[in-house]
Amino acid sequence: MALDPGSLTDDVDALKRMIVGMAREAVHANMLIEKLRSELVRLKRAQFGVSSEKLKARVEQLELAIEALGVDEAERLAAAPVVADAVEASRVGPARRPLPDHLPRESVIHPDPCACPSCGGGLRRIGEDVTETLDYVPGRFKVVRHVREAFACRSCEGMVQAPAPHHAIARGRAGAGLLAHIAVAKFDDHLPLYRQAEIYARDGVDLATSTLSGWVGATAAARSALVDLLRQDVLTGSDVLYGDDTPVPVLGPGLGRTKTGRLWVYVRDERPYGGVRPPAAVFLASPDRRGERPLAHLAGFQGVLHADGYAGFNRLYEGGRTGGVLIEAACWAYTRRKFFDVHAKTGSAIAGEALERIGALYAVEREIAGQPPDERQRRRQDRSRQLADALRTWAETILPQLSGPSDLAKAFH
Repeated sequence: MALDPGSLTDDVDALKRMIVGMAREAVHANMLIEKLRSELVRLKRAQFGVSSEKLKARVEQLELAIEALGVDEAERLAAAPVVADAVEASRVGPARRPLPDHLPRESVIHPDPCACPSCGGGLRRIGEDVTETLDYVPGRFKVVRHVREAFACRSCEGMVQAPAPHHAIARGRAGAGLLAHIAVAKFDDHLPLYRQAEIYARDGVDLATSTLSGWVGATAAARSALVDLLRQDVLTGSDVLYGDDTPVPVLGPGLGRTKTGRLWVYVRDERPYGGVRPPAAVFLASPDRRGERPLAHLAGFQGVLHADGYAGFNRLYEGGRTGGVLIEAACWAYTRRKFFDVHAKTGSAIAGEALERIGALYAVEREIAGQPPDERQRRRQDRSRQLADALRTWAETILPQLSGPSDLAKAFH
């Protein structure tokens, strides 16, 4: 098949425009980071000798903002190596510093064949290349020396050497253990990168916050394929999901305060009813709680959704949703919590009776947990249906006797 030179030229031009556009975005992001760093230096000078909690909080907010921007930029560049190389070549900065001499070294010898792969002749050693990677084990740093001995063939003078070692992130000299430690410390132990840099400096390892930001962003990009696989397996490969969301404070760069974002979790756990698929969970973040979020998250899911009474879930159970209508499994725990709050606050006997009636339904579930689906369905029809019908009849009798605006009436509704 003949190639169309005009079409090929258009594709190359489009690729060039894309690279130029991404490079401009990278330059803009770097300018914003530098601006925030200048503001940080100014605030630190003003803070010296001043006891001001408000100013201290502002400094910490700027530190976190610079980290977040650095991580995002590194993740974007890691996903586009061509753009990353262009941006790296355009940067003017100090040469990469050697790894500290006082750290213990551990050598990994990469073996080579005993004979020349080209002609089968014998080999003689002519030198080696060493690549040093900074790694971390709990409590101490170490440097892993990847020694690649070079050999020359006695017969044809060809050179043989093991390939360069693979690194967890491109253009980085951080080992997998160090990257894992930094990520866990930041996201699980809530240690900002600038504080981690201070901790590492006490061990004589000078790692700039910008370097740590780049490593975290590149780690996120490297793991994106695993995240996509997990998301596909849970959200499109499950029959029953548990869904919920929770508010989380999100840094608002330049605002001096946090905003309220949302963290959505979708869980698959078939263990209580003898399922064969392993339990798994997917966490998705969003800046708000609009109903479009769960609609987009669950666009490819078909089955039963166990969720609370959040109105944003309602559109999932209506017609017109991409992927068809989901089956709602309303959350008894969500309903029970309303009565529990009233009972804890007022000691209401009616709220207490509601808790007892709902507790009877829970007791049935404890008895049938792990039994085959047919048996669980039979027991629910024999016992749970009667309990639920009786609860509804009792609620319809009690509700007219309550004040409409009361918390107890809201719990019944």
